[in-house]
Amino acid sequence: MQDEMSVAATLPHDHDGAVLAGRVWLPAAEGPAVVAVRGERLVDITRHAATMSRLGERGDAVDVVRAGEGEDIGALAEVLANTPEAGRDASKPWLLAPIDLQAVKAAGVTFARSMLERVIEEQAKGAPEKAEAIRNEIADKLGGDLRQLKPGSPEALALKQTLIEQGAWSQYLEVGIGEDAEIFTKAQPMAAVGHGMEAGLHARSTWNNPEPEVVLVVASDGRIVGATLGNDVNLRDFEGRSALLLSKAKDNNASATLGPFIRFFDDRFTLDTVRGLDVGLTVSGEDGFELVGSSSMSEIARDPADLVAEMIGKTHQYPDGAVLYLGTMFAPTEDRGEKGMGFTHKVGDIVTIKTPSLGALTNRMVHADKASPWTFGVRALMENLAKRGLLGRA
Repeated sequence: MQDEMSVAATLPHDHDGAVLAGRVWLPAAEGPAVVAVRGERLVDITRHAATMSRLGERGDAVDVVRAGEGEDIGALAEVLANTPEAGRDASKPWLLAPIDLQAVKAAGVTFARSMLERVIEEQAKGAPEKAEAIRNEIADKLGGDLRQLKPGSPEALALKQTLIEQGAWSQYLEVGIGEDAEIFTKAQPMAAVGHGMEAGLHARSTWNNPEPEVVLVVASDGRIVGATLGNDVNLRDFEGRSALLLSKAKDNNASATLGPFIRFFDDRFTLDTVRGLDVGLTVSGEDGFELVGSSSMSEIARDPADLVAEMIGKTHQYPDGAVLYLGTMFAPTEDRGEKGMGFTHKVGDIVTIKTPSLGALTNRMVHADKASPWTFGVRALMENLAKRGLLGRA
C-alpha cells in the first residue's frame, strides 16, 4: 500500500491551486491538529480553528487555509508514509480523517444501478447465490432506463403505482424513485478513519463491498463548503436479511473512511465540479484479485444540493456541521471465487478511491474487531484542547 501513500498518488492533479485542509495527529501534543496543505508541506493552522468543524463554519475558511499563519509540521511525504502497514513511528505525526465533530451522514439508493442491487439484496435475503436470477427478474419487471427517471416526478410515481399493482414494490424503490431520499447515520463523530488507515468489515459478513463516494462537507447553516472522498463500506448480507440491520451493516469499527483532505470550494472548485466528477475504484487482493470500476456523478438521480437540503434544515439541525456521502452507482457483481456467489471482500484487500480533483483515498480491509481501536472520542478531544489552551477555538 505504500505506493498509494506517495504525494503524487494522494493529492489532486491541480493541488498547487487547490484549497486543501486535513487533520494530523501530533504526538508531542497528544492530540490532533488542523492542517493546511501548502505545496508539499503541512502547516498547522489550529490557532485559527481548533477543529475542522470550526474551520467549516468560518466564512473566511478559504483564506485561512491559503494564508493563515501557522507552524510548519513537515513534509507531507513523511506524514503520508507513517502508516500502520509501514510500522508506524508513534513519535512522528500521521494523517487522520479530515473531519472531527461533524455528524457523519449518508444518502442511500441515489443511483439506478445501486437501487436495483439493494432490491436484489432484499429479495435474496442476504444470500449471494440467489442474486443473479433475481437480478434478471427485477430488470424484466422494471424495464427502460431508470437513469432518466426523476425521483418524485409524476412519471416516477406512476411507475411506483404500477409496481405496487404487480406486487413488485420495495422499500428501496421507495427511496430510489419516491419523493423522499434515504438519509442515514453512517458513523458517530470522530469515528471515521483516514487515508492509509485500516478499514473495517464485520467478521461475520460473507457478502460485502466497497462503496466509492463523493462526500460533501456542510456547515451548520446548510452551506456546502467543500468535498472529499469516502468509502461507505457495505455489508450486503446483513442489510439484505433485514433493513432494520442497516446500522449493523453500516456502522462498525473503522467502517467509514474519508480523505485524503477536504477541498474547500473556491472559484476553481465548486459544486458544479462535483456534479461532473467521475470516481474510480480499484480493489487489489493478496490473492492476486483485481477489480476496477467507476461511478459518474452525472448519473446521480437526486442533485447533491437537494440531498443536502433533505439532510439539514429546520427539522434536522447539526450545530457542529455534517458530512454527507452522496451514494454510488458501483455495486460489483463479478464472481470472486465460487461461481454465482458474486464479489465480496477478503481481509488484506487494498481499496483505492480516486478522482483527479480530490486525489485518492486508500485503505486496507481488515475485520472490524482487528482494526485499530477507536479510543479518542469527543470527550478526549475536548480535554486535549483544554490542556493545550485551544478549547475556545473549537
